[in-house]
Amino acid sequence: MYTISNGFRLSARLFFPAVFILFMSACNYEMDKYSKNIFRYNESKGIASLDPAFAKNQTVIWPVTQLFNGLVQLNDSLHIEPCIAKHWTISADGLIYTFYLRSDVYFHHSPVFANGIGRKVTALDVEYSFARICNPKIASPGLWIFNFVDKDKPGTQYGFKALNDSVFQINLKSPFPAFLGILSMPYCSVVPHEAIERYGSDFRSHPVGTGPFCFKRWIEGEKLVLVKNPTYFETDSTGKPLPYLDGIAITFIADKQSEFLEFMKGNLDFISGITPGFKDEIITRNGRLNPKYADRFQMNTHPYLNTEYLGFLCDTNSQQVKNSPLHDVRVRKAINMGFDRKKMVLYLRNNLGYPATSGFIPKGMPSFSDSNVRGYSYNPQYAKQLLKEAGYTENNPMPSITLMTNGDYLDISEFIQHELIKIGINLQIEISTGATFREMVSNSKLLFFRGSWIADFADAENYLSLFYSANFSPSGPNYFHFSNSEFDSLYNHALRLQTATDRYDIYQKMDQIIIDQAVTVPLFYDMVIRLTNKRVQNMPSNALNLLLLKNTYVKN
Repeated sequence: MYTISNGFRLSARLFFPAVFILFMSACNYEMDKYSKNIFRYNESKGIASLDPAFAKNQTVIWPVTQLFNGLVQLNDSLHIEPCIAKHWTISADGLIYTFYLRSDVYFHHSPVFANGIGRKVTALDVEYSFARICNPKIASPGLWIFNFVDKDKPGTQYGFKALNDSVFQINLKSPFPAFLGILSMPYCSVVPHEAIERYGSDFRSHPVGTGPFCFKRWIEGEKLVLVKNPTYFETDSTGKPLPYLDGIAITFIADKQSEFLEFMKGNLDFISGITPGFKDEIITRNGRLNPKYADRFQMNTHPYLNTEYLGFLCDTNSQQVKNSPLHDVRVRKAINMGFDRKKMVLYLRNNLGYPATSGFIPKGMPSFSDSNVRGYSYNPQYAKQLLKEAGYTENNPMPSITLMTNGDYLDISEFIQHELIKIGINLQIEISTGATFREMVSNSKLLFFRGSWIADFADAENYLSLFYSANFSPSGPNYFHFSNSEFDSLYNHALRLQTATDRYDIYQKMDQIIIDQAVTVPLFYDMVIRLTNKRVQNMPSNALNLLLLKNTYVKN
């Protein structure tokens, strides 16, 4: 994923508790009106849809995760675990995935079913849900997740087939060992055809799923209420039914400072990230919670699967590249060594991030290694030597180079600019607007650009595919137009290995090639930052920044 509302009224805040209590009878569940086991958070950007077919960003993914389930799910360490499917098999050639479903999973109670009682989920529901994503009429942004599925397989619907009520099969056209990770994405949630047929596009605001929480009420721009699913199939390690929470209350305060003040007053239980205006008040220079707030809040940090980087266009057929100093790998390496990442993260981010001194694959990815992949450290003397070897000296200075970025990253760009001039590199910075900038990057029109890559699923293939020669932009995500036969060979070999741990060594070799060729300048690996009220217990964090609340509870 390449990355480059409504206001909240006082009357709504006063009205909200009453509304929440009034509507807590969803799924035949009655909540005591004095219950405090309600988790409250704010979504400042608003929520566009509650339909998992459109769960393309975090604002939608978070509530969809509470309402729906897929065949598999991720644990806190981003390893695949059973969910609706209790187990599965993969054929020896890696082309056929067969899933065996649990018999105790039911859709939420809803008027779309006879007598309003949710029915049992079957393999036909999974086939319907996956085929719906592939249906061009739906126009789901998640269509790409099934690129490896053999959609023309005879006797199937887009490559999917329910063999009977409890056995579901997927046919791939070529092996793709990261496929289970893709199936953990919210796009792959199971939905009932009855609800889609009744509500059509209005399913976005009338979701019916199988998740730990049921939809109750959504006043767009004001509040969203989810309540406990009393028939949820999962239990904790002691056999106690999940979820623990009675409900979730989501508000839509558009202003981030107002959101933060609501959290400080105790009206919200959780916020993700720190508003820049409050960063120095809440966070110490070393990235710790200010001690004066230790009795009220807790701060949790966790690696986030996002690599922030500078990218080079490496197309050897481009005259633009040939005429630039950046075509020389020694210059690209000098840039990598010419600034101090640790200093950058400390002073510009209060240590809220990890200096990218390993590869392009970020910290938090299961295959990440800071010992097997040797990245760049600050070494200005060696950087000067590399520039000298490339033919650039005081008498023959290197021509200036231009870094294209957007306004959000100006501080980091200026820091690098200031550091590189010390080794003889004159860096010019140009600012572009978001849409224009993204268009130029995605069409490989920039020699040197600022970028970030957030994982869609927890497998390093998601990062390494950016450098595979068959993925040249604009038809693929290889914005660098990097081509390397050894890298491509390793990439194809990794696709033939079904066991994740068997791919790790190959992934690390590929990552080292990217570093050795200096295709990018990894800046830092991002960090999930969560502030929670001390009343919130058992709220796990993870490297995809998923909001997993089925094991969470709020102390009175």
